[in-house]
Amino acid sequence: MGIFVFLPLVLPLTAWPIARLAEQHLHPRTATRLLAWVAGLMAVCSTLCLGLLVVVGTAQLPGNPLPDGWSDPEVRAAVPYDEIAGRASIPVLLLVAAACGRTLWRHRRVRRRAWAALSGLPDSPVAVLPDEAPYAYALPGAASRGGRIIVTTGMLACLNSAERRALFAHERVHVEGRHHRHLLAVQLAARTNPFLRPLRTAVCYAAERWADEEAARAVGSRKVVARAIGKAALVSQGTPGPTLVAFASPGPVPRRVAALLGPAPVQRIWPPVWTAVGLATWTAAVGTALSAMSSANSAVTLFFVLHAATPL
Repeated sequence: MGIFVFLPLVLPLTAWPIARLAEQHLHPRTATRLLAWVAGLMAVCSTLCLGLLVVVGTAQLPGNPLPDGWSDPEVRAAVPYDEIAGRASIPVLLLVAAACGRTLWRHRRVRRRAWAALSGLPDSPVAVLPDEAPYAYALPGAASRGGRIIVTTGMLACLNSAERRALFAHERVHVEGRHHRHLLAVQLAARTNPFLRPLRTAVCYAAERWADEEAARAVGSRKVVARAIGKAALVSQGTPGPTLVAFASPGPVPRRVAALLGPAPVQRIWPPVWTAVGLATWTAAVGTALSAMSSANSAVTLFFVLHAATPL
């Protein structure tokens, strides 16, 4: 395996340039999908290589149930600094598993609580809660499995009729675009590898901008959506959880308003190569490809090494 086993742990750094440039120069829909896929793939590769290191490290521990041949010098020679890297990877992988498990548990708990709050209400695409606290968010599931829009009477009281249409159009995009999946993916990726945290932040922003632009197109006025976001941000209490998307979630609201007051973003499948965002996109793509190839190379190499070291 050699040094290749360590590459997927640091190659997420190649995605940092695109994390910020994608927010500014790519269409929000493209940025959300691209960054979520890059983060997810790099997280999988990083975890796989961490697991390979754990195999080598676990084989060194006395009393382990693995075959004795797996601790032979020939096997350890496949990993640089095997004694340090192998043993250090064990607690690291346990921490990663605990962090991802906690994220999934919180996500499930928040959804259960959100659905419990809707008990007794009709299973309609829009649920209006009699609550003076102003908030609104998209909840995945039910309503014929197309998701639901949750809004309180307190939030509706803060907006006029045009702004309410903007709110519902915004949340409908979150539901139809399954944005909670993108957010959950980057949340897990950031727990897997800290180098992927900038992508999590970028995807959270891009998903909101995606919904903003579609809402502006639906209501026919970018200023109405910008005004509605500004009003909601002043009074909103956010969302129950980080993987649920809201009309005025905490974050760079002024940037969203400024973007809506400017021209609509150009929709491109892939940015021009000889631009800053184009070069950053290709850098991230190459980094992701190298991460995948390094993981595959390390996994295949270790498989044959362990197979050769396993007594028949």
